[in-house]
Amino acid sequence: MTKKKNPHIGSSLESWLDEAGIREEVTVAAIKSVIAHQLATEMKKKKLSKKRMAELMNTSRAQLDRLLDPDNGNATIESLQRAAKIVGRELRMALV
Repeated sequence: MTKKKNPHIGSSLESWLDEAGIREEVTVAAIKSVIAHQLATEMKKKKLSKKRMAELMNTSRAQLDRLLDPDNGNATIESLQRAAKIVGRELRMALV
C-alpha cells in the first residue's frame, strides 16, 4: 500500500528561494535582522542608551544606528563582536 502525496503541499521555502536565486541574500538579511534585534534587546536590559553604547564601542551614534538597522547589511564582524561583548554576550559563527 503506497501513500499518495498531498496535492496541496508545494515546494519548500528553501527550494523556492533557490529557484528565485535569492536564498543567500535572504539568509544574510535574516541573520543580520536577528542579531540587530538581539543587540537592541540586550541594550534595553542593560539600560544602555544608543549614545552610551556608541561611546563604549568608540564609534559614532550614526555608526551604531547602522549596526542596529536590520536592513543595513554592512556591519563588520568586528563591530558585531564589540557590540556583543559590551552587552555581555558572545557572537558565535559557524560554517555548516
